[in-house]
Amino acid sequence: MPRYRLTLEYDGTGFYGWQRQVDRPSIQQAVEEAFARFCTGNPSVQAAGRTDAGVHALGQVIHVDLNRDWEPFRIFEAFNFHLRPLAIAATSCERVDDRFEARFSAKGRHYLYRILSRRGRPALDAHRVWHVPLPLDAEAMHDAAQLALGTHDFTTFRDANCQAKSPLKTLDRLDVSRVGDEIYLRAEARSFLHHQVRSLVGSLKLVGEGKWQPADFGAALAARDRTRCGAMAPPDGLYLERVIY
Repeated sequence: MPRYRLTLEYDGTGFYGWQRQVDRPSIQQAVEEAFARFCTGNPSVQAAGRTDAGVHALGQVIHVDLNRDWEPFRIFEAFNFHLRPLAIAATSCERVDDRFEARFSAKGRHYLYRILSRRGRPALDAHRVWHVPLPLDAEAMHDAAQLALGTHDFTTFRDANCQAKSPLKTLDRLDVSRVGDEIYLRAEARSFLHHQVRSLVGSLKLVGEGKWQPADFGAALAARDRTRCGAMAPPDGLYLERVIY
């Protein structure tokens, strides 16, 4: 069976995450139903990352095995046609070797988190940014974030229901920068714990507000205690930006 790799972007608002649910709409369900409308065999798809409810993607990667050999462009066109009017679309499609796996072949995952740091609420970007109606010190947030680089026990920033076998992860990048009224946080690692990025962002916000010093963030990390984590950031501002192979 020929295997295809597609890159997707989607607005996660109104979906209960990537993974198929019994009675709730999911990105995976919508994607598989789109394939089923023009392919036989009810193809199933595998994604590079299982984004949570309300989380968006700029560069989610999936693979799918189909019962016949299609030109990638025809798959691309048919797939996007059958996803209308949902806020999900493929940005590329290519034929790949059957050894390629969207999840297990990935060497890195890049996430972007957007905070809108201004008094006025967002109109055009509602549900696509975390609106924090007060000033944040991006430089202090960045200084604190550097303490999390490298390999650490991230128990403090790990969801209590995380199914990973170990809390040890290696964070390759955690940058904080201001772009106009927005603050961008970019996190890169081979893989992440459940809710790790949103937990890190929630605690870094406390640094930006001046409620924590960078040393307090470092102490929370070293404590390896979930109760030391700041309030977790909402899903609205989180994007799976890119997957590296």
